[in-house]
Amino acid sequence: MKTLAPLLEFLSIPSVSTDPAHREDVRKAARWLAAKLQALGFRTELHETPLHPILYAERLLDPKAPTVLVYGHYDVQPPDPLELWESPPFSPTLRDGRIYARGASDDKGQLWAHVAALEDLPARVNVKFLVEGEEEIGSPNLLPFVRAHREKLKADVVLISDGAMFAPHTPTLTYGLRGLCYLEVRLKGARRDLHSGAFGGVAPNPIQALGWLLAKLKDEKTGKVRIPGFYQRVRPVSEEERRLWPPLDEAALKAELGVEVLPGEEGYSPLERLWTRPTLDPNGIWGGYQGEGSKTVIPAEAGMKLSMRLVPDQDPEEVAALAEAYLKEVCPPGYRLEVLRLHGGKPVLTDPHSPPMRLMAKALEEVWGRPPVYAREGGTIPVVAELQEALGAPVVLLGLGLPDDNLHAPNEKLDLVNLERGIAAIRRFYELLAGG
Repeated sequence: MKTLAPLLEFLSIPSVSTDPAHREDVRKAARWLAAKLQALGFRTELHETPLHPILYAERLLDPKAPTVLVYGHYDVQPPDPLELWESPPFSPTLRDGRIYARGASDDKGQLWAHVAALEDLPARVNVKFLVEGEEEIGSPNLLPFVRAHREKLKADVVLISDGAMFAPHTPTLTYGLRGLCYLEVRLKGARRDLHSGAFGGVAPNPIQALGWLLAKLKDEKTGKVRIPGFYQRVRPVSEEERRLWPPLDEAALKAELGVEVLPGEEGYSPLERLWTRPTLDPNGIWGGYQGEGSKTVIPAEAGMKLSMRLVPDQDPEEVAALAEAYLKEVCPPGYRLEVLRLHGGKPVLTDPHSPPMRLMAKALEEVWGRPPVYAREGGTIPVVAELQEALGAPVVLLGLGLPDDNLHAPNEKLDLVNLERGIAAIRRFYELLAGG
């Protein structure tokens, strides 16, 4: 595949947006992509932000032709833990028809499919690219950019590939994304770490208090979140929508996860819990001594990180306020509690029957030899809701990854067959769009 060599080069750039040590690498990735688009006839602009630059590019061939805005991100997650990678995360490796590297699926590989599809494209379609370097840290600077540049970004269709297919060999059109509310909770006890023998029995222990707080966030039997008002704005799912969904192989999912049960909110199927129900999960917990051996210490501070995945019509800021109020209410006496709002994103629903979705469905069926399935996705792409609101254009979410691509984990990969077919489907979509 001739498009593979530049992708390997792209993946070798360690553009980790959350790590200040990689700030220049993030910029390098933006410049690299800008150069590739310039070679395809695009006019490019790098817009500076307080963190990482936003790349805007446009190739406007005909004012009467349809215009597509492609969104993606060139930043990646940290590769840790490095010892679990079978090959170095920024030395892309081909094994068994797959490419292994950090960013292979999320999102450099999928973004590259959109660039590669434009090479020698005969269809007269205007194309714009909006590519950021901060998606993995919540897109703090992209959302204001979208609001300030609505006219520049104006398009007839928004096209995004930053997700997964429902299953292998199953072309998928995603019409819904969950939102996100991400918090860090800090608990402080005494003013310094204390000897557990000298002060055990009288000193507050933030780790213990953290355990009590965690236990009060979700009901052990029903799996429901206990924060008052958490479910108040959850939009019910219609039977018409349920009929769009493909069946879920629960046994296969258990096997993939290596578990015997699929815990979650009582009264809802696993697919409903994955797509249409909000969740709360602790993503990290810290406090006290973490090294080898023992250290009998009562820590002065402990903390945890919480992610809440949201569904229409929940609002991240409202949910953050509800969570903070509840945590302060149930926090035991003797502790100082602080809640930090790290980042968030609104949930999204698009029209699965819009004209651009129908055209992409036709393109996928021609390339894959079978019609696509329609799915929601549990993850979050913060800018989608903003683009939907600011531009008023239909959104097409075309995932080219798979559920086992190890996003945010060691040994991230992308199946080459999905990359190749994805490029072909995107090219065919442009041809159909140009043909009216």
